[in-house]
Amino acid sequence: MTAPIRIAVAGALGRMGRAVAAAVDLRDDCEVFARFDRPGAEGEGVVERDQALAAAQAVIDFSTPAASADLARACAARGEVALVIGSTGFDEDQIAAIDAAAKTIPIVRAGNFSLGVNMLLGLVEQAARALPAADYDIEVVEAHHRRKVDAPSGTALMLGEAAARGRGVALAEVARRVRDGITGERPAGEIGFSVQRGGGIIGEHSVLFAAQDEILTLSHSARDRGLFARGAVEAALWAVRQPPGAYDMVDVLGLRSRR
Repeated sequence: MTAPIRIAVAGALGRMGRAVAAAVDLRDDCEVFARFDRPGAEGEGVVERDQALAAAQAVIDFSTPAASADLARACAARGEVALVIGSTGFDEDQIAAIDAAAKTIPIVRAGNFSLGVNMLLGLVEQAARALPAADYDIEVVEAHHRRKVDAPSGTALMLGEAAARGRGVALAEVARRVRDGITGERPAGEIGFSVQRGGGIIGEHSVLFAAQDEILTLSHSARDRGLFARGAVEAALWAVRQPPGAYDMVDVLGLRSRR
């Protein structure tokens, strides 16, 4: 019988860290080898990061952008470990640090680990390709709990990128993230973002294709935070078998188009 994959859980004291540990505990093909959090953090079974990385085969991280980028550097320095990152809200320098680490180890970074969301990405890209920008306005609408610190969400940005790809444009050139005051008429081709924060909403995402005489809505609702934890565990088990590189859930699910 093959030995279980040894997984270290970063951000172990947080909501997602606890969900990841619970998801691992339900499986026979992997085990929670170690749990760690920010330096000096105390909790049952929590160890320092270096101790956790010493013999782990994979690390699953839902912490903060800065912590994730630093963890990527540490994992790359150690080598022979796969890293799964579910944090969102990275700046360009943090993404560059993660991409540099991916030259040494396999890293799966995704704004959402849900199978449904990743299927939604494909549908959004197809719809954006088929529906003319002159006639259909695109609006990405997302809602999350009051504790989420970044906006728009990583998933919302992924959906915006999918729509932009479908239209053959760069999202940065057509995105409208904020509307306030007298904004003027909406320009054709704009991809807008609407953000809601409140209560304990786990995650709601919709993409509207609005024409003068009809509205097409593609949407996804998360009902259980364990959904994302289970996807991250699948990503970790996939990543330990991969060569160094930067991957996402499209790769994990085998949905990447090969040309």
